[in-house]
Amino acid sequence: MRRWAGAGRITGRIGARALAVLLTLVLSGATLAGCSSAVRDSGSHRIAGGASTGIYYAYGGTLAEHLRDVGFDIAVDETGGSVDNLLRVGRGEAILGFAQADAAADAVAGVGAFSAPLPIAGVARVYDEYVQVVVKADAEAENISDLAGLRVSIGEANSGVTVIADRVLRAAGIDHEDFVPVTLGIDDSVEALARGEIDAFFWVGGVPTPGIETLSKGTPLRILPIRPETVEKVNSGHAGVYRLAEFPLGAYGTEAAVETMTVPNYLITSTDAPERLVFEITQTLFAARTDIARTVPAAALLDRRQAIFTSPVPLHPGAADFYVSSRS
Repeated sequence: MRRWAGAGRITGRIGARALAVLLTLVLSGATLAGCSSAVRDSGSHRIAGGASTGIYYAYGGTLAEHLRDVGFDIAVDETGGSVDNLLRVGRGEAILGFAQADAAADAVAGVGAFSAPLPIAGVARVYDEYVQVVVKADAEAENISDLAGLRVSIGEANSGVTVIADRVLRAAGIDHEDFVPVTLGIDDSVEALARGEIDAFFWVGGVPTPGIETLSKGTPLRILPIRPETVEKVNSGHAGVYRLAEFPLGAYGTEAAVETMTVPNYLITSTDAPERLVFEITQTLFAARTDIARTVPAAALLDRRQAIFTSPVPLHPGAADFYVSSRS
C-alpha cells in the first residue's frame, strides 16, 4: 500500500498551489491508500460518457478498453452530457463520468439543475472544453446577439451545454422568448443543421468534435464569436469558471481567428468509490494518455500538474494518492 510519506519530499515540480491541495486532503484526515497491482474487482462498472459522436463518449470508450486490460469489468454508456453524468455518478449508477466544471460546481452545491448536493469527487481535470456556437458559413448571423428570432439548439436536456447556452445567451441580452429554443444533443443538432431545421447550435467540447468535423467536410461552417464582454458577464455570476480563448484556427475549416470561451472538464467519481479502485483508474488514465490521444486529441492535454485542480469538487483520496506517488 502507498501511504503519505511527508510533505518534505514533494518537489517543486508540483508547485505551491498543488501542494496546498494535497496537504488539505491529508490534514482533513483523508487516508491516501493506493495499490500498485492490477485491479481484480468482481463488480461491473459503467462510465457515464455522452453523445455517441462527442468527445466524452470517445474518451470514455477508449479509457474503458484500457481499464479492462487491468482487470475492470467496465463499459461506457451514451448519456445526455454533464448534468446527466453527474446525476448517474451521484446515484451510484456509474463509477466515472465526465462533466464541465460549471455543472460540477452546481452539483456539489446543490443548486441549478441539482435539488441537493451530490456525493461526487474529482479524479482529474482532464482538458478544457471550447464553447462552440455553430452556424453554416453562409448564415446571416455574425454574433450571438444575431440569434434573436432564429431556431437554436441549446443542447440536450440535462446536459452541461444547456447550462452554458442559457448563460451565454442571457449575457448577450437574449432571453428564451427572443428565439426559438430547440433541445437536441450533438448528434441530432448536427443532423438538424445539415437539413436546415435549425439555424445554429451550441456545443461544449474538445476540438475537433467528431460529429462537427464530419459535418464540416460536406457543409462549410462558421463559429460565432463570444466577445470578451459577454464572457465577463457570464463570469460575474459564476465564480470565474470561464476563460476567454481563441478558437483553434483551421478547426472545421475555419479561416479566421474567432474569440470564444473555455470551461474546464473533469473526470469525476463518487465519494464512496473505493480508494484502491480510484487509484488504479487514475493510474490507467495517465498510462493510457498517449494511446487515448490517438482517438481523442484532447487527451494529450492531460497534465499531472494541472489534473489535481478540480475545485470546487474535492479530489478523491485515491486519486490524490496517485498524484503523490507519481510526483517525481
